[in-house]
Amino acid sequence: MAHPILSAIAALLAQAATVAPQAVPYDPPPVADRTGVASAADMAALIASTKAAIAHNGKTFVWQPLLGDGTNTVALEYWTAAARPAIHTAEAEYTTVIEGNGTLLTGGTLVGAQMVRPGFVDGDRIVGGTLRHLHKGDTVLIPAGVPHWFGIPTGETLVLLGIKVPTPSPAKPVGSTTTPVPRHGQTETSPDNT
Repeated sequence: MAHPILSAIAALLAQAATVAPQAVPYDPPPVADRTGVASAADMAALIASTKAAIAHNGKTFVWQPLLGDGTNTVALEYWTAAARPAIHTAEAEYTTVIEGNGTLLTGGTLVGAQMVRPGFVDGDRIVGGTLRHLHKGDTVLIPAGVPHWFGIPTGETLVLLGIKVPTPSPAKPVGSTTTPVPRHGQTETSPDNT
């Protein structure tokens, strides 16, 4: 026979488990709609104009903003050759391959790290890390502070659609002796492909 106190406690616990939490009334304030939409035609036009700009100016990387809400920017990255490996100290990078193919090296240690501007570190190479092959449709999330490098096969292109997502606090780059500084409203420009 069960102990009466234990039986009572079990009954109370069973009853508590069936009680749903009470919803709290919420009256949301009106919000201006800053939703951005880019059509397939917009994307095709941006890709074509970026390709033409690369052919005209000889750059191997172009970053083109597509949509923005005042805080975040969705942008097209058009690569025809690899750049220096990098770390975004205060932003995660979320990107999808929309054309072409390449490789992505992430993690490991960034050798020769230097703070190029607040929130952006580049270096000479990555030692260690994980190499992945990228193809159209692949989606990637690179956390803040993770060294990364996009490789592009000779004669190929890699076209990415992505966004840098600010993180609550700057991440310390692994293997870096630099002190990360949060990014303050800057937009990324073409890195120096030296």
